[in-house]
Order: sequence, then structure tokens, then C-alpha cells
Amino acid sequence: MSLPEIVSRAQWRTAREELLLKEKAATRARDALNAERRGLPMVEVDEEYVFEGGDGKATLLDLFEGRGQLVVYHFMFAPEWATGCRSCSAFLDQIGHLAHLKARGTSFAAVSRAPYTRLLPFKARMGWTLPWYSSYGSDFNRDFEATPEQDGELVERPGVSCFLRDRDQVFHTYSTYERGLDGLGSTTTLLDLTALGRQEEWERPVGRASALGAPAGSERILYHDEYED
Repeated sequence: MSLPEIVSRAQWRTAREELLLKEKAATRARDALNAERRGLPMVEVDEEYVFEGGDGKATLLDLFEGRGQLVVYHFMFAPEWATGCRSCSAFLDQIGHLAHLKARGTSFAAVSRAPYTRLLPFKARMGWTLPWYSSYGSDFNRDFEATPEQDGELVERPGVSCFLRDRDQVFHTYSTYERGLDGLGSTTTLLDLTALGRQEEWERPVGRASALGAPAGSERILYHDEYED
């Protein structure tokens, strides 16, 4: 096993301060990239997708649960599989309490191609309570490139797609797949993918911090059992 070099505390501090400069530069570069992502245009979704979940049939608009934004995790679970993808399962295991996303007007749901009768027992086995829907029989996964065709066959790949709602109109704002999911899972990293971001006053472009009618800033963060929603 190759372990780090052993040095004095003074040497470590010097090396740490040098690395900190690079970490701060990476943070500034990430903020700029997130701002550019929020500057992307969006596309109206006019296809009438039908999903199946715990309450029966649902549309894409239903998945918003009345909120302004929706983050969908494309969970790899093909119709012929007996269980879901291990890596996708590990991803869902690390998703935090959804109350913090909901407080920023953003809903989260997993979507898979397998029939809901396959998803339900696996969801119970994993102990998940987050919304999980089946897109079986629809083109949702193919249209949002989570199930592309390669060499004449459909293949599964993990991904995240973000949507914005304006009344009953739904818009697709962003998608990323595979290595683009690295580092995701926390409330802030998921919000960074959305059109409205973390809804903080310092974010760019300006004018989106209170777009969903809630106060902007970190003061809106409460204990998860204190949110009214």
C-alpha cells in the first residue's frame, strides 16, 4: 500500500495552504460553471408521458407535486431485470432528506423502465421512501437519453434530468449522465443542476433567488421536521 509521505506539522501546513489556493480556484470555477448552466435555454416538453407510482398513474406534471422544479434520477432498472442497478442503489442511498429540496420548491423522483410491480418489492427491500416511478411502456427514458440504442440494442445508463414548471407547462432545462453524476447527492449539488440553482442572492444570473416565492438565502434552511411542507 502506498501511503502519504510523513512530514512535520509545519511542512504539512505549507503543503495544505498551497492546495487550498487550488481548492479555492476550483470553487470559483465551479460557481462560474454553475452560472453558465443556469444560463442554458430550455425546451418545452409537450409529450404526454404516463408513469406509474404508489398512487397509480401519473403525468410528468404530477411528478412536480405542485412545486416549481423537478429533479429526476434515471435509475437503471430494465424491464427484464430482477433487481435494480447496484451503483444506482448506492446513489439513492446517499440522497439526503427531501424536505430541504422541497423548501426550495424542488421535487425529486427516481424513474426506471421496469414495471412498477418490479420496483415496489426492491424499493421495500432497500427501505427507500422517496418517490420512484415506472416509465414502462413510454419513451421517456429514450427521449431523455437514459436508454440510448447501441449496436441495435437498448442500453441503460444512469443520469439526472431537471425540469422547470410554469403553470401547466413543463420545460426540460438540463441533463447529465454517468461521470457527470460524480459528487452529486447532496441538496446543494442537486440544486446546482437546476435552472434556479440554490436560490441565493449571490448567484448569477440575478433575479432567480426568489423566483418560487420563497425567501432567498441560507436562512430558509431549517431542521427537516420544522418545514411547513
